[in-house]
Amino acid sequence: MNAPRFSSATLELDPGTPLEQPAPRASGAQTLVELPTRERARTTTLNWKLIRSRSLRVGVPIAIVVLWQLVSSLQLIAPETLPPPTVILAALKELVADGELQSAIGVSLARAATGLAIGGGIGLIAGLFAGLWRVGEEVVDAPLQMLRTIPFIALIPLFITWFGIGEGAKIAVILAATIFPMYLNTYAGVRGVDPKLLEAATVFGLSSRQVALRIILPTALPSILVGLRYASAVALLALVVAEQINAQNGIGYILVNANQNQRADIIIAGILVYAALGILTDLIMRGLEHVALPWRPRFEFA
Repeated sequence: MNAPRFSSATLELDPGTPLEQPAPRASGAQTLVELPTRERARTTTLNWKLIRSRSLRVGVPIAIVVLWQLVSSLQLIAPETLPPPTVILAALKELVADGELQSAIGVSLARAATGLAIGGGIGLIAGLFAGLWRVGEEVVDAPLQMLRTIPFIALIPLFITWFGIGEGAKIAVILAATIFPMYLNTYAGVRGVDPKLLEAATVFGLSSRQVALRIILPTALPSILVGLRYASAVALLALVVAEQINAQNGIGYILVNANQNQRADIIIAGILVYAALGILTDLIMRGLEHVALPWRPRFEFA
């Protein structure tokens, strides 16, 4: 019996013969998944970092206050030693209702701002003078480097002798505390300018004044702003000390009266007000840096 022979023509199937259906895909077979783009992944990561950062910034202080209240409620610490947050909040409401706190904050901020303006201005001028001119470094740097080793608290008796127990001594304490942070950062910023920039300025024929205004000062501006931020924080620290010198008004006056009356709640409330002023000042300085240095990149680890 001869085997069937097929030609090269198209094979014709019997109409009754069913066509072979494709095999169904296995249930465990892999399917294509749309992967996120690099930009979407980066946006998601940044959003997560922002949420985590804000949660930690808000959550940690809240956790500390809750723990503080819990310890006080369990009477693990005597209320006379450390009053609970509810008692301190009541003391703050008392001070606000009397109007004493509002006037005290205004007086204290005026003292700190006056001392910072005078001391920071002296430090800025001295730093520029010592950084831009060699004779300025020889005249200014050595005396200031010796004076900055003296704690400003040790100068209080001398200031009282010179200026009495009035506002002059208080401003002098803040002034003495803010000169050196501003001077050191300004001097370091001016002297830290890249020498290649100065060489390029010389090649282009810029004058000394143009080099100072267009190259040195803009390059040293980040360091100067860091000095201003540091000096503003030191001004508040010096304010706490200065307002203990026979204060007749201000936050220090409230603390002195509370100490005489054994009001620990008002003392802690006043300390918290100092802390709030410090946070507010730091935020203002951060905003100033952001406005003055929009080109500066930010680097941070995850």
